Amino acid sequence: MTEQNVVVDDEVEVLVVGGGPVGLTARIMLERWGVSTLLVEKYRELSPFPRSRLVNVRSMEILRGLGLDEKVESSSFRREFGQIRFRETLDSPDFAGEDWVGVKTPVPESPVLGVVTTQDRLEPHLLGGASTPMRFGAELVDLTEESDAVLARILDHEHGGHRQVRARYLIAADGAGSTVRHLLDIGTDGPGKIADVTTLVFDADLDPWCAEYPAGVYFLTHGSLIPLYPEGGWAWVGPTPEPAEHDDWPGYLNRLFNMREKVAIKMLRVQHWEMKAFVAERFRHDRILLAGDAAHAVPVTGGLGMNAGIADAHNLCWKLAGVLRGWAAPGLLDTYGPERRPVAERTLRQAVANAQLMFQVQARRQEQLQTGAEPSERIELPWSERYFAQLGLVLGVAYDSDAVLPDGTEPPEPEDPATDYIPTARPGHRMPHFPLGVNRSSLDALGEWFTLLTPDPDGWAGQLTPPWPLRVERLTPAHLDTCGLGPRGALLVRPDGHVAARWADGPRTDSTVREALEAITGVDATG
Repeated sequence: MTEQNVVVDDEVEVLVVGGGPVGLTARIMLERWGVSTLLVEKYRELSPFPRSRLVNVRSMEILRGLGLDEKVESSSFRREFGQIRFRETLDSPDFAGEDWVGVKTPVPESPVLGVVTTQDRLEPHLLGGASTPMRFGAELVDLTEESDAVLARILDHEHGGHRQVRARYLIAADGAGSTVRHLLDIGTDGPGKIADVTTLVFDADLDPWCAEYPAGVYFLTHGSLIPLYPEGGWAWVGPTPEPAEHDDWPGYLNRLFNMREKVAIKMLRVQHWEMKAFVAERFRHDRILLAGDAAHAVPVTGGLGMNAGIADAHNLCWKLAGVLRGWAAPGLLDTYGPERRPVAERTLRQAVANAQLMFQVQARRQEQLQTGAEPSERIELPWSERYFAQLGLVLGVAYDSDAVLPDGTEPPEPEDPATDYIPTARPGHRMPHFPLGVNRSSLDALGEWFTLLTPDPDGWAGQLTPPWPLRVERLTPAHLDTCGLGPRGALLVRPDGHVAARWADGPRTDSTVREALEAITGVDATG
């Protein structure tokens, strides 16, 4: 119930808690829907730490829809950095290597490429992508649930004191240690903390060992070496050392590099953190919804966690907008957890499997060296050119919920669902990419609306009824097989790019589309 005599300082439709990539992305999307939003971030600035390393191909598709893909790409590494290299020490030859699929070279399944960049380079682009209010140094410390709103108590670290914010809904994107999740007493499934990790950010001239052999990550015997920015800077990420090592970080790094000559190192930042692995027991609590690391903490191996969080926001924000604008019933939000939680579980399993494969690489290398192999000899990787070929995981996401109308067809069955992606327009799946014109993809037809794609717009013209935002896009006969349509068929695609319904042979009645949208959104347009 509402606290008595509470003075409300701000009222908004959605309060976003957490100013990382997920919260910032949600802020952009909600602004594009015209939703009044306030984002609060407990720290006084964007994170200065590099953190996440990869913006994958699906996230870049989402950023393309927000008009940010070119900006993000402009501050990212060149394509040749879209690979990993394995070495014993910094000055030893590679004993293995692999490309990130969808990063180094184009893939026919998408109009974009993923990029190698750092979170502290990505976040300013996301911050500039919207103009709705954002408050740094503002920490959520308590929640009160009302019948039609959430009342949040915000501690102002900059000026002192507290403010009360009332919001119709709240998105908790406040990280793996989420205050919101703890206040709601939402448990987690999974191992939880799996390692204490340290990130060392430093400047050094490593060109003699790396310039001719670019990589997004160098996996060394003791930790990972990461180039931070195209213009320079490095980070080492590995197990947190004993406290005795903390007094001389340059010396510690030189011992880890284990080279014939020492490197002059200028330390910039040190961060100790916990690597966690879990999925929240539920993603929704009435008017409060968890997203990103607050909902699922994923080990860093493979660069999956942040990207899964961006997809959370993409799935959630159009549903919130629909409820707030009246063209969707509150029950549509019930589909958020059933759609995104299975994806989080699958992503977590893949990240753990990636980590296990990395350990296997090092174990194979040690076995090889113990048999007298030369340092220049390469090893056979414990996978067959598929480690970072995770298009199945990121493009092959399929939803099964009340926001999808099945058409009775069977899903494609790839040999390896994590790595292999088979484009399909079956309901629930991401709309496949194909050209709709010069430099225009089928994905470019999507946006803050439902999209009806059909080779016969005139035959479906009478189907377009309010209150839903809906646009029609003409398909050419060349794409009918890709979409599984006949000459009078149609696809109904959701604002998040997933197919909501498919009619292979034309409208069944004069109200086919209306009935579908009513079923998906829970709003009766005739009532």
